[in-house]
Amino acid sequence: MKKIEYTSALLREKYTYIEHASGLPIYVFPKAMTNTYALFATKYGSLDTTFAVGDGKPVTVPDGIAHFLEHKLFEAPDGTDTFTRFSALGADSNAYTDYNKTAYLFGCTENAEEALAELLTFVTQPHFTDESVARERGIIAEEIREDEDSPWERAYLNLLSALYHKNPVRKNIVGTVKTIQKITPKLLYKCYNAFYRLDNMALVVCGNITPEAVVAVADRILPASQEEKPTVRRVYPTEPQAVRRARIETKMQVAKPIFNIGIKDNVLPQKPQERLRRDLSITLLNEILFSQAGRFYADLFESGLISHSFSHGYSSTERFAFNCISGESENPEAVYDALIDYIDGVGKTGLSQEDFERCRRVMYADEIRAYDSTDEIANRLLSFVFDGSEIFDVPAVLQSITKEELEELLHTLYQNQYFAMSVVRPL
Repeated sequence: MKKIEYTSALLREKYTYIEHASGLPIYVFPKAMTNTYALFATKYGSLDTTFAVGDGKPVTVPDGIAHFLEHKLFEAPDGTDTFTRFSALGADSNAYTDYNKTAYLFGCTENAEEALAELLTFVTQPHFTDESVARERGIIAEEIREDEDSPWERAYLNLLSALYHKNPVRKNIVGTVKTIQKITPKLLYKCYNAFYRLDNMALVVCGNITPEAVVAVADRILPASQEEKPTVRRVYPTEPQAVRRARIETKMQVAKPIFNIGIKDNVLPQKPQERLRRDLSITLLNEILFSQAGRFYADLFESGLISHSFSHGYSSTERFAFNCISGESENPEAVYDALIDYIDGVGKTGLSQEDFERCRRVMYADEIRAYDSTDEIANRLLSFVFDGSEIFDVPAVLQSITKEELEELLHTLYQNQYFAMSVVRPL
């Protein structure tokens, strides 16, 4: 059994990687805190709707099936409720599906090893029947309708459909009421067998627990070795560089118009270290340009163009990347025009050295604070593991980014042809 310890003298933190006999990668981040948090996840998300197993032909499954599968795994073969078993141990359990992964988790202050055994057990024992799948369709359909009734969710989903022509990121992670009707036990087992293989998964545990204790639980629950399975090839469509639509609008029950302005990033580095650097660089650039301590926000807020509900964020994976700036405004077009003028102005004058250093210190402080929470550590470590990069590299990469590098990004990323805006107006 392979075992490697990773340490950061700067952060004064460490974690251990174990290659378990079953094929499952295990990551244990010891932390002397009252709460223990664990994630058992698979590299399988809503983007993975077309794939081929071994030498077989590619198959396309219904949108929303990864999320549907997440729901169904909580139902045990004997009909008992998994949440109830976690609750009896004093643990809170949950799960989530995003674009490129599905994760099952728990947090507890006691009985961590028992809860860990429960986590490994229920995720590795799928049980789907026609009756239970039909019942779940109704539950998830209600969840989809709630999303459709949320103006903020609608604005965001409409933005993605404006930015992207073919990339599956443009579709709702939970699917639609129509697509989930096509999900069957046979399809669920097909997806489970393709992606819920232990060498495509990871276990991340953070808290007051030792690597030896985690391995002991894994030894008891998981097979001593994994049967060799055919490889899975994921198939993704080719995405044009241009945005699909520059504007998209709808009307809902809102007091004030909601806007989402997106900037499509077509540069998708295939090397993990290059993705990490680009992610940190654009996040830092956004902090300089759009933080509430910055000039853009202050000017718009003081003029009454925006409210306090103004936010910005950069999302990136191997398959897509985009910026999103969102908020409320009586005049979204004026906000959009002000943004274009502001970007043009900063492009001509350059970034302030003072703002650059201040925002880098803010991000550095946020990085240090992230290690005060077991769930924050575990979720971030999982993301780094699945991306292939190293979590302890962040401070050094952040420190190496230059102002000139960000100014070059400003010219290449914020080009008008990559902008799109989604607006939800009052009925």
